Amino acid sequence: MTPAIAILIPCRNEVGTIAKVVGDFRAAVPGAVIYVYDNNSTDDTAAAARAAGAVLRSEPLAGKGNVVRRMFADVEADIYLLVDGDDTYAADAAPVLIEALIGGSLDLVNGRRVADRASVDRFGHAFGNRLLTGLVGWIFGSRLGDMLSGYKVLSRRFVKSFPCLASGFEIETELAVHALELRMPILELPTVYRDRPAGSVSKLHTIRDGIRILWTILRLVQVERPLQFFGFVCLVLLVAAIGLAIPILITYEATGLVPRLPTAVLATGITLLGFLSLACGLILQTVTLGRLEARRMIYLGIAAVPRPAPEP
Repeated sequence: MTPAIAILIPCRNEVGTIAKVVGDFRAAVPGAVIYVYDNNSTDDTAAAARAAGAVLRSEPLAGKGNVVRRMFADVEADIYLLVDGDDTYAADAAPVLIEALIGGSLDLVNGRRVADRASVDRFGHAFGNRLLTGLVGWIFGSRLGDMLSGYKVLSRRFVKSFPCLASGFEIETELAVHALELRMPILELPTVYRDRPAGSVSKLHTIRDGIRILWTILRLVQVERPLQFFGFVCLVLLVAAIGLAIPILITYEATGLVPRLPTAVLATGITLLGFLSLACGLILQTVTLGRLEARRMIYLGIAAVPRPAPEP
């Protein structure tokens, strides 16, 4: 049985590139259904996508995360290829990524970007990507080298078990953490990353979106690693309490008096808050494990990507 393949292209104001992107992926992956989701474009992106033969749909809520959430909810397929509409990713890599997913019974194949020219990789984007990918790898497991790549092939199991909460470019962080937390079989392959064509403008803002991604990582740590998160808060509070208490203890040892009673009360209160934080972490860790087990069962309840029948 041949798996059904859907190519998902979220885009906004990409009239200069979308027709070429649709045409290139149609040629690279014959038989795939190409969906273009227009995100409030103010140019003729929608008309260009429709004329190129894509299935055109729209999502009025601004932001890539909102578009991806709508795509994952609406589209039914066995394999999903997610790619940007700015013509920076090479379509001829798509069959390789798809074959890797099918042949390896994987749930995610990530296209690690390799710039064809040094000018493609803007320093701010490259540094931020390495920093954020390294941070996620340190916390959740270092199995991806280019977490923020917009070129991914996903299984139905992945897509239909993914609780998308992001609204913007932090969607790639959520996708990575979802795969890492469920310990899905994943792979990363190099793909060529090109300069944007003239007239095409990036929607990614290095500082603003970097802060949003960092905030998303912090939120995911609090949700997915509550014991470590609240344990760290507990440690910080206890260190602060000890710092306040040491002079009081020295004075008490020397004189038998506690002259700075408000400081002693403050240190005691901070200590109690520290242990309360630790207790919250222990309780929430149990809740998180229950949620993780439920997500794993939902994942396992979805059929895996069918493999083609072996030739006789």
